[in-house]
Amino acid sequence: MKALIFAAGKGTRLKPFTDHHPKALAKVNDIPLLERNIKYLKNFGINDFVINIHHFGNQIVDFLNRNDNFGCKIEISDESEELLETGGGLIFARKFLDHGEDFLIMNADILTDMNITEFVEYHKKIKDFATLAVSDRESSRKLLFNDEMILRGWLNVQTGEQRLAEFNKGFKALAFSGIHCINPLMFEKIKRKGKFSVMEEYLDLMQAEKIHGFVHSSRLIDVGKPESIAEAEKYFK
Repeated sequence: MKALIFAAGKGTRLKPFTDHHPKALAKVNDIPLLERNIKYLKNFGINDFVINIHHFGNQIVDFLNRNDNFGCKIEISDESEELLETGGGLIFARKFLDHGEDFLIMNADILTDMNITEFVEYHKKIKDFATLAVSDRESSRKLLFNDEMILRGWLNVQTGEQRLAEFNKGFKALAFSGIHCINPLMFEKIKRKGKFSVMEEYLDLMQAEKIHGFVHSSRLIDVGKPESIAEAEKYFK
């Protein structure tokens, strides 16, 4: 299986580090996030990667070259001209991914010990074009699922704003883990072009399509802020 790692973002919450570096090279216990996630996915047999770059992208390319791509095949989806967000970045990387095989997407600034094999097996069993890893943890935004774990909405916890596919019949509110498993059919279903969030597309597609959530109880830390680096260093040695 191939994995797309989103490493293009500006990482504004990680300033001042990201004033001079990409957030994917922020270190947790002296090991860059990107290295950690490549090795994490390698543990589950993934050795074929696409990495999108924009903000200080040359530093990521140099880092990978210095480390011989960590023994993996790595292709670079270069968004130097324009940062396209997650949805636009996925479409831009289509030429690397649209080959009939399911693939994984992961944000570079996520650290987790979730079992990727179990996640992929769940995705293949239900045969969706998109399966989202989710967990019951604090987050300002939650995805809403029915009893069959099919996506039915989105909630901004702080403002109460909701987007629903149907009346909220006691939906489960769970936080997205920044990891998705995708069937290339997804490329035929996405309507937007240019710069957009893939989550917006999921929320449109949930009206007519089944998008499942995979619930995990594994540790997960969004290493987006300096204080979350300190938290991550307690658990990821």
